[in-house]
Amino acid sequence: MKFFLIAGAICCNLASTAVAGTLDHVKQKGFVQCGVSQGLPGFSSPDDKSNWAGLDVDFCRAIAAAVLGDANKVKYRPLSAKERFTALQSGEIDILSRNTTWTLVRDTSLGLDFVGVTYYDGQGFMVRKAKKITSAKKLSGATVCVNTGTTTELNLADYFRTHKMKYKIVAFEKTDEVVAAYDAGRCDAYTTDQSGLYSERNKLKKPDDHVILPEIISKEPLGPVVRHGDNQWADVARWVLYAMLESEELGVTSANIDALKSEANPNIRRLLGQEGDMGKNLGLPNDWAYNIVKQVGNYGESFERNVGVNTPLKISRGQNALWTQGGLQYPMPIR
Repeated sequence: MKFFLIAGAICCNLASTAVAGTLDHVKQKGFVQCGVSQGLPGFSSPDDKSNWAGLDVDFCRAIAAAVLGDANKVKYRPLSAKERFTALQSGEIDILSRNTTWTLVRDTSLGLDFVGVTYYDGQGFMVRKAKKITSAKKLSGATVCVNTGTTTELNLADYFRTHKMKYKIVAFEKTDEVVAAYDAGRCDAYTTDQSGLYSERNKLKKPDDHVILPEIISKEPLGPVVRHGDNQWADVARWVLYAMLESEELGVTSANIDALKSEANPNIRRLLGQEGDMGKNLGLPNDWAYNIVKQVGNYGESFERNVGVNTPLKISRGQNALWTQGGLQYPMPIR
């Protein structure tokens, strides 16, 4: 009974928030309150001057550029996996952009809506090279470090059950606690999304002493989340992502965007607000997409700058390449 009372209270709060309209609220206060991770290099992490950067951070900045005309008008709220949904439900943040997996249960039972996939991922394992383990199927009897409040625990249970292997969990709420425990030798393996493993490996005392195993044991479509019922704000977030993807597909970058304003291609002209009323339909100025690309860049620019092959993470595009390049990223047409 207690659960249903809490759920009902959340629904009521969500309904009032949705009526108010997040888009109008953001315009009124003059900034986007964005929920991010507590520090995942390449995706969302602060430097020593508290300047946030990463793929997830760029999405927050793109929202601000589209809505407010200034990508810097963002306030970041670091959230643990356990805290993230409550912060969004309660209205503490306007949008959650924090390596969060889109699942049926999350999409239908929390009063939240996923608006797209910013990074296609999958869960993996990291172990010490000295153990000479070459496959996750050789982890029977292992002690495994994980984050609580994530899909990681269920995926781990499913994988070991399927392969009839035994294991022991060492779980923590904060990612840094998980990494510290693994680095201290409290567990034989560390499991999370593969992107997270590449990122967190760089925090270890001796990163080169650790290897990420080849198995991918789950689908982890990661993407931004908004409150259910606020359709206009969901539309804005969804089309901000599509604008970043569409601009990459059309070859529009932060460097050449001004030169392309005179381009005859109607797709580019609509994207840049040179014709049509794309912005009006979203409740935004017509240069909303221009501001995104000019100030933040297209999706490919953001990917390569934050997690690409020339960064410490050295991640290739893979599934996150455009559909025209054999990947899964497919923007809906801006027309």
